[in-house]
Amino acid sequence: MTEHSEPGPLPAAQLQDAAAVFGMLAATARLQILWLLGQGERDVGTLATDIGQTVPAVSQHLAKLKLAGLVHMRKEGRRNVYTIADPGIGDIVRLAFRHHRLHGGQLPEGLGD
Repeated sequence: MTEHSEPGPLPAAQLQDAAAVFGMLAATARLQILWLLGQGERDVGTLATDIGQTVPAVSQHLAKLKLAGLVHMRKEGRRNVYTIADPGIGDIVRLAFRHHRLHGGQLPEGLGD
């Protein structure tokens, strides 16, 4: 995805790509995984323990995140270790929680409908 620096509407393809990223962030487990990976690399077992889900369930979420280009995986012996692929995604996650805190845990009026 390329940056769009000209004023005016964004190209449809760019909007679809961005919407797909936000779709990945819409699942609470994937959002939690990205939050944790923003703090440092982790293996599947550690992530599963941290978020209270099974290893197979976390592996499925990680596969989707990897396919979307949001995480990287490397082998370390028998372990699969994951990192966030782009620090900008970590920034988006942190900004979402910052926004939530600033609004007292409430969505701005009209967005919760």
